Amino acid sequence: MPLRDSILIVDDEPKLARSLALLLQRADYMVTTAPDAASALQLLQAGAYDLVYLDIRLPDQSGIQLLPQIHAIYPDMPVVILTAHATLETAIGAVRAGARDYLLKPINPEDILSRTKKILDEQAKPKRQREITSQIQALLSELQTAEQPVGPAQTDKRAQTFDPSRFLKRGELQLDLHTHHVSWNGREISLPPSTFDYLVTLMRHSPNPVAYETLVKESQGYQEISRIEAKEMTRWQIHELRKALEEDQQRPHLIITVRDVGYRLVI
Repeated sequence: MPLRDSILIVDDEPKLARSLALLLQRADYMVTTAPDAASALQLLQAGAYDLVYLDIRLPDQSGIQLLPQIHAIYPDMPVVILTAHATLETAIGAVRAGARDYLLKPINPEDILSRTKKILDEQAKPKRQREITSQIQALLSELQTAEQPVGPAQTDKRAQTFDPSRFLKRGELQLDLHTHHVSWNGREISLPPSTFDYLVTLMRHSPNPVAYETLVKESQGYQEISRIEAKEMTRWQIHELRKALEEDQQRPHLIITVRDVGYRLVI
């Protein structure tokens, strides 16, 4: 079961970010938000997204300054600029600098949904080609490693083929977004598909707390849900994750409960 297309929204206007995230989640996209450039870079360093919506005006640096930093990590990742009418000229300059497109605020819901679908459809074929290439490289590397004698000086070739568009990584925890494999401290872990999606959400937000409602929305796509319902839905998934990752489930040190809020992943 492949993951849904993932979208990162970088905007310091909470109401706009929430509205945009909700709109895209209802269209079955997996959405993460960041209020500033520093938070966005932290999320991007943990793993790639299929599309980024980037506001020009951010509190710590401008979207124009952030754009080349994003492309330095992921040269092919599409970035769409969000801008008010007053900065239209700047937005056009950003497109010339490598942004995929721009949208004017206030944003029309139909425009953003159609633009999102168009861009992701265009990305689908090259994305699949990269996935196949990455899989072939991993298989060749594994075959090469298997044919070589095992010794203390043996280099793990798989580390040389790390593809940030395929993997999420924090510390010794690594997720393969294509095969749904989980590697933790050198051992492979099997998780049910929905539990895997919860771990993806926790990793994308780590080390920040993730509210019960956000966990359910981003992991399972449910929109209209109360905190009580979301808390009950996440409880079993967190139990499964702790069973797989924690040495002592009664004293968890990786997946921490944030009282009356949700959970956070600390690695």
